[in-house]
Amino acid sequence: MKTSPQGTLLDTARPSVKVETVVLYALGDFQARGHRLSGRWLPFDRLRGAFSRASKQLGCEVAPIQDILAELKYIGAEIIDLPDFMAKWPYRIRIPDELARRAAATFAEISNRFQH
Repeated sequence: MKTSPQGTLLDTARPSVKVETVVLYALGDFQARGHRLSGRWLPFDRLRGAFSRASKQLGCEVAPIQDILAELKYIGAEIIDLPDFMAKWPYRIRIPDELARRAAATFAEISNRFQH
């Protein structure tokens, strides 16, 4: 008879956070740090730190790169795939102005919740 694993008192459940929320928060964080987001092509590597910080701040695992790229595309970012020999993460991302504003608003809203 097989039994299913049971959690212990020391196990903690990871909160369920949508990839969209993490991506928007990360893009807002990137802007809040004084970096220009919209109107230019950014290497994916330039944004990776923002995705890590957002995941840590929101208490969730960092999503796989392909999930982040899919979400970026879904919410309106443009993505160019480059040849693999050009970079470790061969993608260039362009964020439209409207998406940058939405990300800034999401970052501000979530940051305000953490402060209270």
